[in-house]
Amino acid sequence: MSRTEISTFGEFRMIEHLTDPFSIYHDTTIKGVGDDAAVLDLGTENGLLSTDLLIEGIHFDLMYFPLKHLGYKSVIVNLSDIYAMNAIPQQITVSVAMSNRFSVEALEELYSGIKLACDVYKIDLVGGDTSSSQKGLILSISVFGRQKKEKVVFRSGAKTGDYIFTTGNLGGAYLGLQLLERERQLFLSDPNIKPKLEDHKLIVERFLKPEARKDIVLLLEKAGVVPTSMIDLSDGLSSDLFHICNQSKTGALLEEANIPIHEEAQLMALEFNLDPVTCALNGGEDYELLMTVDPSDFEKIRYLPGFYYIGEIKPIEEGIKIKTTGGNMHTLKAQGWQHF
Repeated sequence: MSRTEISTFGEFRMIEHLTDPFSIYHDTTIKGVGDDAAVLDLGTENGLLSTDLLIEGIHFDLMYFPLKHLGYKSVIVNLSDIYAMNAIPQQITVSVAMSNRFSVEALEELYSGIKLACDVYKIDLVGGDTSSSQKGLILSISVFGRQKKEKVVFRSGAKTGDYIFTTGNLGGAYLGLQLLERERQLFLSDPNIKPKLEDHKLIVERFLKPEARKDIVLLLEKAGVVPTSMIDLSDGLSSDLFHICNQSKTGALLEEANIPIHEEAQLMALEFNLDPVTCALNGGEDYELLMTVDPSDFEKIRYLPGFYYIGEIKPIEEGIKIKTTGGNMHTLKAQGWQHF
């Protein structure tokens, strides 16, 4: 029997390969695998369901990740999937597997972060599971949300001529991680060294305690705008734009000069001898929202707080490109987070 390494497939190709043989048996399943969340028919509304895994040593390092922050972030990354479909999350389940190195007090700290996120975003914890683990900590959270049928947004709705918007600033979470990793290595080499994080609170918080963009969904509702497509920026701007274009069967043109990057992130990138734009394109874990809107809605949202126009959807034959500040055109590559 031949053996194929998982790394040769990558996350999305592997998911497609494994799930392609499955059939849909119920009319209530509107969207299965392939978007930020599954979509179910609830009558006058659609239900949305998503789940995520966070694994110690892969997604987080407890040497610099406080358990309360971890609990908070584990909820946020799931809520973001529901907001990315223009819906409102309502309930979560939490499943935890832990080794015997974790005490009751440690789990209380973890759940205090989960509770804080539930309180801030008005989410109900309605169930879950606990188990032992031979090594480390594993978190699995599922989230359920609702939205009117006509307002649910998929990745596959972008069309030629649509404008591309992102929310917030990009690249900060990636640079916060780089800073934490640097200080971790310095501490391992000399435990007497104190971490230098005081002047970098923004990018550290962007990684350790991100926020989901519920406010953006509410602003879109107030403005009367339903995006043609949307996705949350978890893997990185370049990779997530590719997801939209691949599922919408379009190309795209990004304007480098319009990509929003906070000054603190720019300075930290330069300190690491990194290009700030590259960090914004490929960093990931910003949990902002990337969307496309019909040209008729452009004026309705261009001046809303937190919205940044960064490009335009193009015909598929034009490919996915970026126009540099110098006016040059380059083919964009999806170089964000790789899961395998």
